[in-house]
Amino acid sequence: MTDRDTMTDRDTMTDQHNRMLTVTEPGAVPWLSVVFGYGPMLPFAAGAAAAWWLGGTRGGAWDGTWGGTRGETWGGVMLSLTTLWGCAILLFLSGVRRGLSFRTEGGPTWVQIATMLGLFLLGFSALVLTAGGAPGPALVLLIVGFTGIAVLDPIAARRGEAPLFFARLRPLQIPIAIVSLCALLALTL
Repeated sequence: MTDRDTMTDRDTMTDQHNRMLTVTEPGAVPWLSVVFGYGPMLPFAAGAAAAWWLGGTRGGAWDGTWGGTRGETWGGVMLSLTTLWGCAILLFLSGVRRGLSFRTEGGPTWVQIATMLGLFLLGFSALVLTAGGAPGPALVLLIVGFTGIAVLDPIAARRGEAPLFFARLRPLQIPIAIVSLCALLALTL
């Protein structure tokens, strides 16, 4: 039986329109957060390694055709796919920030909303640039976005705007993406 099973309506509701929550969270990173935190970082490292190993971009990023009509290499394909992965993860993390703001004591703060909007705009702009065949500028935006997460999430954790374990997880997790994206950016220069 869990604490949730023993809670009554009186424990969770002050009236029909308000809810009071009491949360105890560990400072340690839960194992599921390790899996879902580091798991999505693996495609960054694997994609960057594959892009370099497969010969870089000789001719640019992938044009969306498998025939390689403009001289794209498999390295270019990996660069594009890894960049798109970065866009997806950054957009997802912007949603995580918004979701966390719903449970912030006293309601969302302007910092939470600004961070969410900034991450979303960086991720979406990178997606548009990638689709438009401009992987270099897209990678710069992704590097800025992921660096922001590595810096701001530990601060948000200390302020009560994110789980405490973000202060331990993000500084070790997010640099995997940043280093991988920097390696990809070097291929575009």
